Amino acid sequence: MTGLKSQRRLAAQILKVGQNRVWINPERIDDVEAAITREEIRKLIHEGVIKPLPEKGVSRARARVLKEKKRKGKRRGHGSRSGSRGARLPKKEAWMKKIRALRKKLRELKASRTITETTYRKLYKMASSGRFESVGDLERYLKAHELWRKR
Repeated sequence: MTGLKSQRRLAAQILKVGQNRVWINPERIDDVEAAITREEIRKLIHEGVIKPLPEKGVSRARARVLKEKKRKGKRRGHGSRSGSRGARLPKKEAWMKKIRALRKKLRELKASRTITETTYRKLYKMASSGRFESVGDLERYLKAHELWRKR
């Protein structure tokens, strides 16, 4: 391959690629060695003896796999987090999420006549004051204090 140094350099200049991207047909090496002018190299390029290799890209395959895992809720552990709890989900947004869920549940219970209007009002106030951690907590409270409407 040492005899093809200048041919490779000329071909790279003509093809406007780096020298490493110049492919020379191994079966026609003698023809390439004989070519010493730009014109002869151009002729060989035209014949397909010398070709530019395709550019190497950066594969997105790993990125797609990671994205899919994240979509499934993986890779969300303590080591992957940057930012405090309050920065990732601000306190106000967390509160809004919780209170809306509680109020929706209370409306459903009232509409299905599972709890009375007075119980609804009392629980609504308790929810607003931050008494319940979650909808599950509200349901446990209802069960513990037997506030379900008697059939």
